[in-house]
Amino acid sequence: MKPLHLALPSCFLATCTLSDFTIPDASLAYAGAGAGAGAGAAGVGGALQNILKNTDGSDKYSYPTDLTRGIIPKPFHSHNDYWRPVPFYSGLSYGAVSTEADVWLINGTLFVGHQLSALTRQRTLESLYISPILDTLQRQNPTTIFAPSPTKHGVFDADSEQTLYLFIDVKTDGPSTWAAVLSALTPLLDRGYLSGYDGRTFTSGPVTVVGTGNAPLSAVQAAVPRYAFYDAPLALLDSSFANLTSDDSPIASVNFADVFGDDDVVVRGGGALGEDALVTLRRQVKVAHDKGIKTRYWNQPAWPVGARNRIWKQLWDEGVDLLNVDDLSGAAGFWDGT
Repeated sequence: MKPLHLALPSCFLATCTLSDFTIPDASLAYAGAGAGAGAGAAGVGGALQNILKNTDGSDKYSYPTDLTRGIIPKPFHSHNDYWRPVPFYSGLSYGAVSTEADVWLINGTLFVGHQLSALTRQRTLESLYISPILDTLQRQNPTTIFAPSPTKHGVFDADSEQTLYLFIDVKTDGPSTWAAVLSALTPLLDRGYLSGYDGRTFTSGPVTVVGTGNAPLSAVQAAVPRYAFYDAPLALLDSSFANLTSDDSPIASVNFADVFGDDDVVVRGGGALGEDALVTLRRQVKVAHDKGIKTRYWNQPAWPVGARNRIWKQLWDEGVDLLNVDDLSGAAGFWDGT
């Protein structure tokens, strides 16, 4: 796999967009292709680049929406995405259809980080996620002589109908932080890029926002029209949260260890779920799917890699919709069967 090498500009960790980065000898699409999309389908190798530069010199080998060409979207969630070298863009380059930001409301600003000691003034929801996502969507929806009317394509050139799930994990007080989150989403909402529910119909858009952590369910349900949704507790969809629908919660999640045991038990048990565990898994997935709700298990064993991959395969084979991923490269290779 060809690594994604980024020359860091002066804006790094502040308000960078993809155009601020230098990616030598490759495009973002090439990096994504190397991560499992098929390098021959996107990006131009160095030798061919040199030929074209010296024999043609035209711009006919590029097109307006080619920022993410060749990146095949893959149903995995970039867990703790803000830890990555370039939040949002790293997951995008591997084809992750879901990303995540932990937010802390402090003096009116939504800062992003796993804990308070990790926060900086520059790393905010706006700088790391809202602006980069908006920039990507504007590049995928240009106004040209061929497309003079607004379009609502998603971030992936290879599948413009694929929504990007943006999980926002609320770390501070729920009601006040959620209000700030909704305000921060305004640039995406104003351009019609958010999935929404009008009280009767859910309409998928380029970005589907899902609140988790301290996100208040009551505030989510009270909002009609609704442009941000709730991460339902997967294990409770047939009991205390049985009233939830896909219009409230397009996705439901649960801690893998809470359902199936801690890493040591699962890994030393062979790195695979036994029959009793599979019965539970199938029941939880069926309950969610009967409601039209997608499923995600987080905090699966991450090591040994062989055990992790066996569990990923079991989850996928049993119908889990989003694999929760810390190792983007490993997930992309797993997806291609390599």
